[in-house]
Amino acid sequence: MDFHEINGKLYTKIYVKKAIIDTLFISLQFYRQKDLLYMSEIDAIKINMNQDNLLLLNFILGFIMYGVALNLTFNDFKLVLSNPKGAVIGVFSQFLALPLLTFLLIAILKPSASVALGMIMVAACPGGNISNFMSSLAKANIALSVCLTAFASVLAIFMTPFNLAFWGSLYGPTNDILRVVSLDVLDVFRVIVTILGVPIILGMTTRHYFPRIANFLRPIMQTISIVIFFGFVIVMFIANYDNFINHIHLVIILVFLHNLVALSTGYNLGRLFGLPSSDRRTLAIETGIQNSALGLVLIFNFFDGMGGMALVAAWWGIWHIISGLSLASWWNRKKLAVTT
Repeated sequence: MDFHEINGKLYTKIYVKKAIIDTLFISLQFYRQKDLLYMSEIDAIKINMNQDNLLLLNFILGFIMYGVALNLTFNDFKLVLSNPKGAVIGVFSQFLALPLLTFLLIAILKPSASVALGMIMVAACPGGNISNFMSSLAKANIALSVCLTAFASVLAIFMTPFNLAFWGSLYGPTNDILRVVSLDVLDVFRVIVTILGVPIILGMTTRHYFPRIANFLRPIMQTISIVIFFGFVIVMFIANYDNFINHIHLVIILVFLHNLVALSTGYNLGRLFGLPSSDRRTLAIETGIQNSALGLVLIFNFFDGMGGMALVAAWWGIWHIISGLSLASWWNRKKLAVTT
């Protein structure tokens, strides 16, 4: 590689970073100058969902998590022993770094109460159910991705209610909501155990004792669960068409920035601690692809479909697939660096 080629690549990296910073600055200015004037109205809206639909959403999430667990074995947890550095940094990125940076983003932008709590809710959730597929597409460390999925799914039973209550209580407007709804962390814990813990145990048990059935069901359930979830989102969109059309613009930029922070957090933590490129890609995807379906379940169970929260979680569920697949596809075409 000659001097001019190295110089060209260096200038390209600098230009890309400058473009990202400029985009963030313009987005922040647009948000602060325009949308901030209208954010208070989003707190007052409610996303319509009756009790039958709420039960259906709970079942769908349980079905999705059962499908995820069909891909997990007890050996996946043992990867921590062979690659403890990547696994520990990944867990730190998901459950500590992302909630902290989300809180800082909220402190800077000062969104309305319900929108801020929606961002905290998303950050408190574990990685999404399609992160393993995206890691495979991105030529990332798939074994580390599966390991983090296993750990995050179990830790979320405890960490999701803790992060929601802890970070939500530190920001005045969101703390007011938590006090009004009298959020009981133990109630959140019980719901998460039901819709995450039980399906995970059943799925891993199926995989352990009936591996052939698990291998047969796994690809089918992955496809079906995604189709069912998106079908449910479309039905809810139609039922709440006016609320989405009139208010979605208030959260689009925030979700874009929040997701960018999440993806960057995972990747740059991997770089900071000297992980190989494949591991950095995995950490970016596992941190940036959040289980927004769990967020929606908790929002409708405990916050009565509060407008800003539901819009943030719903739009995140759409946007993180777009951003994740785009990034994974780009990495798929890019040569994987052998060394850091």
